[in-house]
Amino acid sequence: MTRQQRAELIDRRLAELYPAPPIPLVHRDAYTLLVAVLLSAQCTDKRVNEVTPALFARAGDPAAMAQVPVADIQAIVRPCGLAPQKAKAIRGLSEILMTQHGGAVPRGWAALEALPGVGHKTASVVMAQAFGEPAFPVDTHIHRLAQRWGLTDGRSVEQTERDLKKLFPIAHWNALHLRIIYYGREHCTARGCDGTVCALCRALFPQRRRPVETRR
Repeated sequence: MTRQQRAELIDRRLAELYPAPPIPLVHRDAYTLLVAVLLSAQCTDKRVNEVTPALFARAGDPAAMAQVPVADIQAIVRPCGLAPQKAKAIRGLSEILMTQHGGAVPRGWAALEALPGVGHKTASVVMAQAFGEPAFPVDTHIHRLAQRWGLTDGRSVEQTERDLKKLFPIAHWNALHLRIIYYGREHCTARGCDGTVCALCRALFPQRRRPVETRR
């Protein structure tokens, strides 16, 4: 089976398994999604969803958040880890949204990535999930599975993103990245499957007998 054939099989099987994948981070608009994604760095979505109700009850829009002391934000988001950096970024980006973008999250890659604490992956999630723009955010689950499934050589997250975009139709990117995340959490976990256990790994590589080592 060629790399492209594997991609087509993955695309088809995951669409059957997750026809309408929900966005895992609870939010109500582009701003609350942006903040939630920022908080999810080195933190689980479950933990973020436990923390954000209190944060957004205190300040649910850029105007309100820009008035909250960084120390107060830090106290709320502490369970997410990296609290000093994340709190400073949340306050900083909220101020920039008010002074430079009329209080709205910008719908553009360069403007998003210029915000404090917002890298390419965070911008990709916001562009895909808030604005419906084609993007393929690559998190640890996607990076790991793309290697395991032979879709990339796995040298870097950036290379993985480029390889996946070449293999899958652009119209599928936004749903597919969520489908891969859910599959990686529920079926092809880091400990529960070594490339020989789950149904999709067995379908892709029926002759594989040895575990697959993945690069971080």
